[in-house]
Amino acid sequence: MKRLLTLRLDGEIEQGFDATLEIRQGDIHSPSQTRIKGRLSGNRDLLNCYRHWQQRYLSLEMLFRALSANPEQVTNSSQRGEAFAACRQAAEVLEGSLNHWLNTDPEFRSIRDKLLGSGKKFQLLLQTNNPWLRRFPWHRWDLLAEAQADVALSAIEYDCPNPVKRQITPKGKVKILAILGQGANLNQQADQQALEELAGQAGAQITWRQEPQASELNQQLWEQGWDILFFAGHSGTSQEGQRGEIQLNQTERLTIDDLRFALKNAIARGLQLAIFNSCDGLGLAYQLAAQQDLYLPQVIVMAEKVPDPVSPKFLRYFLEAYIRGESLYSSVAEAREKLHGWEQQYPCASWLPVVCQNPTVQPPTWKELRYGPINQSRWQLPRTAVIASFLVTLALMVVRPLGVIQPWELQAYDQFMRWRPDQGVDPRLLVVEITEEDFQYQDDQGMKRKWSLSDAALAQLLDKLQAHHPRAIGLDIYRDFPVSDEYQDLADRLPRMDNFFAVCQASNPTRNYGGIAPPPEVPPERLGFTDVVIDSDGVLRRYLWYATFNRDSPCQTETSLSLQLALHYLGAEGIDPKVTPEGEVQLGETTLRSLPGYAGNYSATSNAGYQMLLDYRTPGDIAQRVTLKQILTDQFEPSWVKDRVVLIGVTAPSVQDDFSTPFTRNSNQTIEMRGVFIHAQMVSQILSAVKDGQQLLWIWSEWGEFLWIWAWGSLGGFLVLVCKRLFHWVGVGIANLAVLSGVCFVVFIQGWWIPLVPSGLAFVATGMIVGYNRTLSMSCSVLGN
Repeated sequence: MKRLLTLRLDGEIEQGFDATLEIRQGDIHSPSQTRIKGRLSGNRDLLNCYRHWQQRYLSLEMLFRALSANPEQVTNSSQRGEAFAACRQAAEVLEGSLNHWLNTDPEFRSIRDKLLGSGKKFQLLLQTNNPWLRRFPWHRWDLLAEAQADVALSAIEYDCPNPVKRQITPKGKVKILAILGQGANLNQQADQQALEELAGQAGAQITWRQEPQASELNQQLWEQGWDILFFAGHSGTSQEGQRGEIQLNQTERLTIDDLRFALKNAIARGLQLAIFNSCDGLGLAYQLAAQQDLYLPQVIVMAEKVPDPVSPKFLRYFLEAYIRGESLYSSVAEAREKLHGWEQQYPCASWLPVVCQNPTVQPPTWKELRYGPINQSRWQLPRTAVIASFLVTLALMVVRPLGVIQPWELQAYDQFMRWRPDQGVDPRLLVVEITEEDFQYQDDQGMKRKWSLSDAALAQLLDKLQAHHPRAIGLDIYRDFPVSDEYQDLADRLPRMDNFFAVCQASNPTRNYGGIAPPPEVPPERLGFTDVVIDSDGVLRRYLWYATFNRDSPCQTETSLSLQLALHYLGAEGIDPKVTPEGEVQLGETTLRSLPGYAGNYSATSNAGYQMLLDYRTPGDIAQRVTLKQILTDQFEPSWVKDRVVLIGVTAPSVQDDFSTPFTRNSNQTIEMRGVFIHAQMVSQILSAVKDGQQLLWIWSEWGEFLWIWAWGSLGGFLVLVCKRLFHWVGVGIANLAVLSGVCFVVFIQGWWIPLVPSGLAFVATGMIVGYNRTLSMSCSVLGN
């Protein structure tokens, strides 16, 4: 985008001008970055030079008419040659005087130097009310010519057009009201042909009016919204330069004041550009831009009388560039440069076109006229939504591994886990719990208890259980000591019990923890570790099912207790583990996959072996429960034991073995889960996956999550474009976030933990970004319309 420079000159040609230069980095809506004040001295000689040139130029009018009527008659005329030479010489004098004035005035030097340092291809908006300054050929200032700068005029007094009645034109149409005024001695068909060939083929809807009555034109301006008002015919400017009129027909000459209210209505309804392809239109431009509260955004006029063949050439050159996509300034500049090639026949033809600009309005492109600012946003703002959502998603994917939003994601996981249907008791499991009453029972029976379960009680318990043929027995009680000598039968029996599994715990050098050794009587192949992975907030959400520990650890088994029990249970049915080519464990049709280093909503999983998300079956009883005393006194049903996985663990409050779960914060009370039930949950998860076909909780790939988050971010941006008002977007946004939560929860029930919080953040952030851009776009549209 070209830089915009605004040069304000306020004063009179004899006394001089106060000069102010403002520089903006972008368009007219960008804030002013630089403001420089200076002074431009008066120059009566320059005014005389202009009058002398104007006199010579106007003397060519009869020759222009003769040339149009009969070119051969005057081709070799000495009169023509002398007149053309005199005009060109006067033009050179005027151009030289203008450059000398602007380049040598010492009080104007600071502004001139700043213009010199502004680079090339900027836009200069000259603000002045002085009619003589408005007539000078500013495009011939060598500083601007060298910089290839576009020049336009503006009045000092201006205001933003009132857009209250703005009506969007039909889709894909530029609505042009084309007026052909009284056209004696004019070839108006050339203008009509240029408009129809170029504008008509480029999406214009042209309404022609040939020498209309003033009342008809007035009614036409009131009836509907127009984008462009075009006039071809005779026009002129008063001597003071601030009043213009058009010859509408043979009997009516109109000033802008005669059409004041109709034009004001047309401007309010979207009229953005007026083209007066007629003589001496600076007075018309001044009235439209600064008087009668009109403030028309853009006006293109001819500064002097126009040879009849020049006006259609200019119109064609301008439309070719404008429809091609050039800016309004650049299109007029290109047309002016092409007219320069005709100056052998029409001297100073390139001096004639002038753009008059309202400083509050960004000149529209042809595409903007055709589709309007709102329709233009159909392409620009959706693109902003896609790009913004992509960048927001990329930022989220970068910060997620840092754990910035992990607490929110884990809270969402916990909430989903609490919302899930309770699957109740797993009939394949039995938990034998050691309670405080069981401690007392053992003591009363004279069973010497070294810890929670005495040798005598363990021996009797195993006898009772084995009599009813359990599938597997897991002892979730640490026994890092040998069986006492008086229970040698138990010591001899433990190595031979193929369905009995004991536990140990690995050491942790980082916490200076030495670990817990397994029972010496149980062989390594029937040991399982009880180590778990606790999240930073103290909640157990992951299941460590396979790991390799340090060599000096007292626990050297690589399999968790729960996996050992599940494998033994499934092995009885002929379902043995297989290792896939990817190094994963396959049980029947189910594959136990380990969470990768990038684990979706987790910032990072630890390197403590193979992990999976712990899929809690229920917050309540996971299995049939029976106490030690009930087993030893035969107060249980044999069906509770037969073909089940039996876990033995301590539930007495005096022994600390509690874990926080996603259900812990489900009420005002802190409810934790005992370790033996945690292992039961893990066993149930594997059995349910293999036997019942239940999907193991899993995550999407990194690319899948990226696309999901990006899609929701894009949706948040697109909804801003659909919703007309902020509170509409807020309401629809809340509804869509509820839908997002619902979708994520439904998918969670199916076994997939997909991003909720990052998607919601992308949705809101993109919506805010696009909303901000839409606000800016609408602000520009208000100014532009």
